[in-house]
Amino acid sequence: MGSASTGGAHPPTAGTAVRLGTGVGWRPEIADGIEALPGIDWVEAVAENLCPDHLPDALRRLRVRGTPVVPHGVSLGLGGAEPPDPARLSALAGIAEALGAPLVTEHIAFVRAGGPGTGRPQMEAGHLLPVPRTRDALDVLCENVRTAQDALPVPLALENIAALVEWPGEELTEGSFLGELVERTGVGLLIDVANLHTNHVNRGEEPAAALDELPLDALAYVHVAGGFERDGVWHDSHAHPVPQPVLDVLAQLCARTHPPGVLLERDENFPPLSELADELDGIRSVVEGSVRPHGPKGVERPRAGGETAGTAAARERLAREQAGLLAALVAGAQPPEGFDRDRLAVQSRALVAKRTGVVAKVAPQLPEIMGESAFRAAFASYARTRPLTGGHRRDALDFAAHVLDTGRAGGRRARRRLRTWWLERSGPEPLPGGRLARALHLMRTR
Repeated sequence: MGSASTGGAHPPTAGTAVRLGTGVGWRPEIADGIEALPGIDWVEAVAENLCPDHLPDALRRLRVRGTPVVPHGVSLGLGGAEPPDPARLSALAGIAEALGAPLVTEHIAFVRAGGPGTGRPQMEAGHLLPVPRTRDALDVLCENVRTAQDALPVPLALENIAALVEWPGEELTEGSFLGELVERTGVGLLIDVANLHTNHVNRGEEPAAALDELPLDALAYVHVAGGFERDGVWHDSHAHPVPQPVLDVLAQLCARTHPPGVLLERDENFPPLSELADELDGIRSVVEGSVRPHGPKGVERPRAGGETAGTAAARERLAREQAGLLAALVAGAQPPEGFDRDRLAVQSRALVAKRTGVVAKVAPQLPEIMGESAFRAAFASYARTRPLTGGHRRDALDFAAHVLDTGRAGGRRARRRLRTWWLERSGPEPLPGGRLARALHLMRTR
């Protein structure tokens, strides 16, 4: 399947996309199993985990047999105050072309904040965070989406996200916010029914009400995933079986339109292949038993162009608001006025737990050297007031430097192993810092 450049013009709405059918999220841990699963019409792969010049062999085999692969981005931060990074857009475009993808997808979220004009340092969330449903946020999002559409060779569709926290002073419902986004940009929608259920539990938002407002003629496809509830909070884990309430929301959506595609997401705690197959069969049963006879019509929508002075001012206001929220979540700052402090605390703990897990994966030597429980406790303490700023591998190096510099690495053998690990990965010059940097500099100059 090839793809042609748009030559700078906005691609048509993703509502005109070809039928995808039933798919599953492609993950390296289950790559071989996915090839063996019956009835897999297509797959979706996390774009940031792929390199156009070195696609995994398992993905190549799927492409050879004609299985469409949709790249799913997680790092653009189109809901953030800053315009999308050209390098990230170029990388996403390259992946789409390498895969011959029919479309690409991203999220309606912000993932970083801070920097000039905000009074905060640049910070990374390491997670998808909700944008406020305000006119300012909508204006900025629309302009960012237009920029992304111009840079991508295929249509773009955006996903609604799950949220633990709610912005005060919101002016629009989720359905009306997404409706205006589609009307103004022509972008497609990727509707995650698990996220609609999550927001029902966590924010009291009725899935049926959101579905009634959504422009389902712009639907590109649907996500289905599992999670769990703890202390009245639903966690969208992607590590548990799909529960009946999520399937019920899927049925409500299918009663309104025939989705072009439905995809099962699973990121961790992968079950036996037979259980995945059973979940896929359950999803097919819901779709086939609920769908309307006719699918959505693709509609080309008008798009305004050119950023106005009003949008520039909205960017400045949004930047300050998002930086204040992110600082409270990842840097120990005081919560902004109007937010639920208990929910912010839950979200903050969830971000620390996720960041700890990612660092343990990208640098498995750290928990091995320090001991699993000691590593997790030390990293959680470190992360509560030190935001992610340079990616997770840099995060691991900074944490190791901190542990060594503060003398908390454990016994002598553990300190020696950790110092060697850090030295081998820190590059030709020591990281800036305290005693450790000075000591290693002396070691290198002797």
